[in-house]
Amino acid sequence: MTRILLEVCVDCPESLRAAIAGGADRIELCSALEIGGLTPSLGFMRLAGTMPVQVHALIRPRSGGFEFDADELGQMVEDIRAAREAGLAGVVIGALRGGVLDLETLMRLKAAAGPMSCTLHRAFDLCADPFAALDQSVAIGLDRILTSGQAVTAMEGAALLGRLFGHADGRIGILPAAGITDRSVAALSSLPLTEVHASCSVLGPTAPLGFGAARVTTVARVRALKAALVDLGRHSS
Repeated sequence: MTRILLEVCVDCPESLRAAIAGGADRIELCSALEIGGLTPSLGFMRLAGTMPVQVHALIRPRSGGFEFDADELGQMVEDIRAAREAGLAGVVIGALRGGVLDLETLMRLKAAAGPMSCTLHRAFDLCADPFAALDQSVAIGLDRILTSGQAVTAMEGAALLGRLFGHADGRIGILPAAGITDRSVAALSSLPLTEVHASCSVLGPTAPLGFGAARVTTVARVRALKAALVDLGRHSS
């Protein structure tokens, strides 16, 4: 039986506690998931650092693209230091320059992370040549790549994900993400999955005065996806 790890992305304490109660194996800690996720606050990182699971902090200083200037690089380095001081296990990073990985920036961020685990986030999905980007990620010592196979959802990107698993050949982890639920994950059953990424969330109530609605992770959704992953792992052995 193959064990498939579940990473759950959360952006508030309620979702953090629900993910852990539901059996998440690892947490990606964020803020503002409704715009793809931004760096969590220092207070949230400190809270997460007290939890009994591995927590990786997303390091993304703003919404929009992934080309960063010197001030933003300095901000990300300081945020990584804060994550280390909070006792988190890893960071999730990414940077581009003209459609390819910005290796200079990534190496600066990785150096700031020290012994922490480093995941390349979905900036990877905007790379013109994903196979070259994978090789570069291996060369600079990243641990895994969070990717939807350059599609809107991992299920739509399953063909490219399969090729990425083959190209990686165990040199770096491939962490499928985007649209994965207990009902959709079966579409990835042909892949050699070792871990998946999901929010396991529902849309919360809309706030007054146009402040929008947040997505909130639920214990039930985490448990349902965990059960589906156990079933996939059982049939892949």
